Amino acid sequence: MNNLVPKDTSASLMDGAVNRDCFKGALEPRPVRLPAVHSGGGRTPSFLSLAGRLALLSAAAVALKEGLWELRHRMARDASRADQLAEMCAAAEVEPAYTALIHEAGRSLRAVADASAELADAADEMEFSARGAADAHETEYRGVYEAVQASGARQAKPGFYRSRS
Repeated sequence: MNNLVPKDTSASLMDGAVNRDCFKGALEPRPVRLPAVHSGGGRTPSFLSLAGRLALLSAAAVALKEGLWELRHRMARDASRADQLAEMCAAAEVEPAYTALIHEAGRSLRAVADASAELADAADEMEFSARGAADAHETEYRGVYEAVQASGARQAKPGFYRSRS
């Protein structure tokens, strides 16, 4: 989901004039509405719901990472094509200002490719951390969950046995 929108889209290239200033900093962030932390009515999540949420977080991080690597490859390919186009324009003696714009577009595409690679690395770390948290949660609480499920006795509410310091 893209949370950036153009500030001003009134720039027109129909008259042949190239106004690059209208594109500098033309994106501004818009507020993003995130879901509530947990929808359990204020209750702490159960063993299974927390394990499921951690699995979903890990899967989302993998999907994000894969999408960012695809973006990186596409932007790098487009940057190479922009460079080729600029070279062909220079050979055809196209106006140097337009050739410079094409070179600038290639540099910008390369910057996007580099940034998406950095974000992909961060998503990889997020996936690794989510898997580590899921493994730690499984290791620490699986035995307790199994014992509670095997017991026919009603259990105290979460936090009842918590000691106060």
